[in-house]
Amino acid sequence: MQILTDRQIRQKIRRIAIEILERNYGEPEIILAGLNNNGLGFAKLLLTELQAVATQSTKITLTRIRLNPANPVEYEPEVELTAEELRGKSIIIVDDVANTGRTIFYAVQPLLRVVPKKVEVAVLVDRQHKSFPIKADYVGLLLATTLREDIEVRIRDVEEMAVYLH
Repeated sequence: MQILTDRQIRQKIRRIAIEILERNYGEPEIILAGLNNNGLGFAKLLLTELQAVATQSTKITLTRIRLNPANPVEYEPEVELTAEELRGKSIIIVDDVANTGRTIFYAVQPLLRVVPKKVEVAVLVDRQHKSFPIKADYVGLLLATTLREDIEVRIRDVEEMAVYLH
């Protein structure tokens, strides 16, 4: 069952971009750290919208990086910037869906070693099945589902974006 259409996703991305700019007013730089594949795709869409929404008077640098906590038990999460480049910055971890919070929890760990100014979380869909102490600061859609249901997000390499509940 389709729960978000292309138009709805674009509206949610715009709203999240506006919220990010409002809550980070005066910040010289915001780093969007996209998780794995769909999170990186969502971060790219969010970066494009942030650039469109930011006005000439808003002097802000927007940077998108990949943060890969895919298998945190076997491998250390990979971050594309050095500790010095992250230190004292506002970082937003971006993912398509927040389920248990495990992936985001592991993604935060290497960031905490560099002492950023703040770390926030933006997700397109937030499910209410948290097993880890993670709260999304920017949410496109908050959805109560059963543990058996699955969320499929199609935002990369498609003509029309969509989110499905299976």
